[in-house]
Parts: sequence; C-alpha cells; structure tokens
Amino acid sequence: MAPRNGTTETPAPVIEPDTGEKPSMLAIDDAMAHVRRVSRESGSSFLAGIRILPRERRDAMFAIYAFCREVDDIADDPYPLAEKQRMLTDWRGEIDRIFAGSPETLTGRALLGPIAAYGLARRDFLDLIDGMEMDAEETATKGPSLEVLDLYCDRVASAVGRLSVRVFGDDGPAAQDLAHALGRALQLTNILRDIQEDAERDRLYLPDDLLRKHGIETRRPSEVMAHPALPAACEDLADIAALRYEEAQRALEKCSRRAIRPAVLMMHIYARVLDGLRARGWARLDERVRVSMAGKLWILLRYGLI
Repeated sequence: MAPRNGTTETPAPVIEPDTGEKPSMLAIDDAMAHVRRVSRESGSSFLAGIRILPRERRDAMFAIYAFCREVDDIADDPYPLAEKQRMLTDWRGEIDRIFAGSPETLTGRALLGPIAAYGLARRDFLDLIDGMEMDAEETATKGPSLEVLDLYCDRVASAVGRLSVRVFGDDGPAAQDLAHALGRALQLTNILRDIQEDAERDRLYLPDDLLRKHGIETRRPSEVMAHPALPAACEDLADIAALRYEEAQRALEKCSRRAIRPAVLMMHIYARVLDGLRARGWARLDERVRVSMAGKLWILLRYGLI
C-alpha cells in the first residue's frame, strides 16, 4: 500500500505520451501495457501482494501503482520547485479529465475501467498528489512534527490503501480502517528502512517531536545520522509503527478475509521488515533488511493466502 522511494527504475512518462494519436483515444491495450511495464520495472515490494489477485483486479492495481509512481517521480526528480508544482497541477487536471471520461495519458486511460468497476474515489487520487506536493515543498522532509508526518502518511500511503481495498473487493468500514492503519504502518516502516538513503538526498522524515525528546536539535540529515541519540529516536518511531500494525490486525479481523489477502501479505512482509530493522539496530543503517522469497512464500503458506 505504500510505494515510496528506494527504487531505481527509469521514470515513466507522466504527461503527453509520445504517440501519433489523441491520447484520450488511446487503445486500452496500449494503456495496460504501459502500466504493467511501469509496475514491473519498479521492482517494488508493494507489488508482492498484487500477484495473488485475479487478472482484472491485478491490472487495476497496476494502473493505480503506475499513477503512484508517476506522481512520486515528480517529487523525487531534481526539477525546480515551480516546475514540480506545475507538473502536479497538471496531474490534478488529469484526474478531473479521468473522472470526466477523457484522460490524456496512458495511465489515465488505464484508470478508467478500475474507477468505474470498483468505485474508486477522486479524493484519494488527489490526496496522493497533495502528499507528493508535501515532498516537493519539503513540508515533510525536514523533521516534520508528528502531526504533519501523520498527514503525510495518510496522503501518500493510506490513500493508496483506500483505493486498494476497494480493488481487493472489500469497501466496508473495517477495510477503510485497515487502510488507515496499515498505510501508516507501511510508510513508517519505509521511513525507518530508508533513513540513510533519505539523508543522502537531504531528506529527514524522522519527526521533530522524537528528535527533540532525545536531545537532537539539528535538522541537518547528515548531522542527525551522526548523533548518538539517533537510535533512541528510531526506536520510538518503531514503537509507533508497531502500534499501527496492531490496529491494522484488529481491523483485518473484521474484513472479508479472502478479499483482503493482498493486504494480509503486505502487512506480514512489512512487519517482518520492521522486526528485522529492530533486530539489526540503528547503528548500521547501511545494512539493508529484506524479506527473502522463501520468507514471502512462508507467509503465503502460513496465512493460507494461496
């Protein structure tokens, strides 16, 4: 539910695909080939849960993921701020066109069917764009408050979760609660996993509240990385992430177990990543923590997901 950072794929085209025909008239086959390629080239662990879906729902998730990637690439690329804001505004316009039935991008064309079939909400797409704007404007990347960080997680992760659970086949209140909690849990796990990588890009998502609690006054990412109290702040954020996983588990118990299988898989994969990070400790941030293919297969078997 939480695509963010940590991937090295070549950015997919965002606006005005290179074609000889009017984009809104593009064939669905071209659109689906595009979103499948964007998704598969990403190598993101977000896609692990998608593979167990029936093809129609899997393709819907490819379309959602491609949208996420393309707006995320805008925030991540080294464009001037004004250019990033313009491109994100273009995407807001494209969301309006999609919901009016006349998209101008390949990804927009691929989203038409899923929006109609699963009742996807315009607000969730716009929330994700707003989250990417927070990245572009550095609202969330310089030691945000816990309140701002929670809003950021809602926009860039829980919004994706709200879209996803509808595609999975459960649009009830418990599924929305699951999206709320699990999106935050996954995003906080991403932040803890990528602390050093983000610092190398001059980003600091660790919240100001926890840094101050442990006497870390600087907000320069390189200096925070070198501070002896950093492990204590990370452990506090890991505690918050663990609470979100517990909330997600409680919501999950009220959901359609079969429909929500991809979320179960993602929850257990990312929870194992969080456990691995805590076991590794916070002094060796360059030591990556991953769940092996064997580990993912064990989760599939253990929780009856295949």
